[in-house]
Amino acid sequence: MSAGGGAGGTGSGGVEFDPEGVAACAQIVARGDPDRFRATMAAPVPARALLFPLYAFNLEVARAPFVSAEPMIGEMRLQWWRDVVAEIGAGAPPRAHEVAGPLAAVAAHGRLQLETLDRLVAAHRVHLDASGFEDAGHVEEFLDATGAGLTWAAARLLGAKPGLEPRVRAAGWAAGLAAYLRAIPDLEARGKHPLPDGRPEAVRGWAHEGLARLRAARGTVPQAVRPALLAGWRTEATLRRAVADPGRVARGELAESEFARRAGLLRRVLLGGW
Repeated sequence: MSAGGGAGGTGSGGVEFDPEGVAACAQIVARGDPDRFRATMAAPVPARALLFPLYAFNLEVARAPFVSAEPMIGEMRLQWWRDVVAEIGAGAPPRAHEVAGPLAAVAAHGRLQLETLDRLVAAHRVHLDASGFEDAGHVEEFLDATGAGLTWAAARLLGAKPGLEPRVRAAGWAAGLAAYLRAIPDLEARGKHPLPDGRPEAVRGWAHEGLARLRAARGTVPQAVRPALLAGWRTEATLRRAVADPGRVARGELAESEFARRAGLLRRVLLGGW
C-alpha cells in the first residue's frame, strides 16, 4: 500500500481531509521517522489521516534547532511553529505549508491538544545551543513535553478517554527516552551535550526508569487507541540493551537488527498488543 493510500477523504467525525496533504505528511514521516510510519500504516485508514499530520508536525519541530549553526535561525523556526499552533487555535486560515494545512484539518476534528503541541515546540529550544539540559529534572520535563505529550496527543485524536492519560503518558515518556538514547551519537556529532550526566551508571538509571514507566503503562487499551502506543514498539528492546550495557548508547549500538525490528512490530499487530 502506498504511504497515502486511501488516507484522505472523510475522516472520523465527518471532517474532510485532503488526500494529497495527508500523503505529503505520510512521506515526511516515512523519511524521518520510519518507526512511526510503519506503526501508523498498521492502523485503520481514518486513523492515518489524523496521525500522519501530527507526526509530520513533530518531525518539523524536532528538526528546527538543527537547520542552521546559528541558534537564532532555529529559534525563529520554532517560533514559527508556535505561531502556527496559536493560529490554528484561533481559527485563522492555515499557513501555506505542507504540514500546517493538514494539521489544521486535524484540529477541525476537535480533539487536537494545541496546548500540548505548543509545549512540545517550546521544549525543543534546549537543542538551540550546545549546553543542553541543566539537570536531570530538565531531561524529565523534556521527555514529558515531547515523548509523553506526543503520545497522549495521538491517543486523544484516536478517542482516548482522560482516564487513560497517566498510562499513555508513561508509555510515551519511556518511548521518548528510548528514541532519545538512540539519537545521542548523532546529537554528539552535531556538537550537542545530550545528557547532564553521561556516566554509565546515570545512563543505566535512566533506562531503568523508562522500563519502570513502561511496566506501569502496560495493560489493555481500546483497540482504536492502540496505534498511538504501537509507535513505541521498540521501547523495551532499546531500554533493556541500555541497562545491560550503557556503553552501547555512546557507541550507537542500541538498534536491533532490521529483521528483529520488523518482527517485533508484526508480532504486536497480529497479537493485538503494543
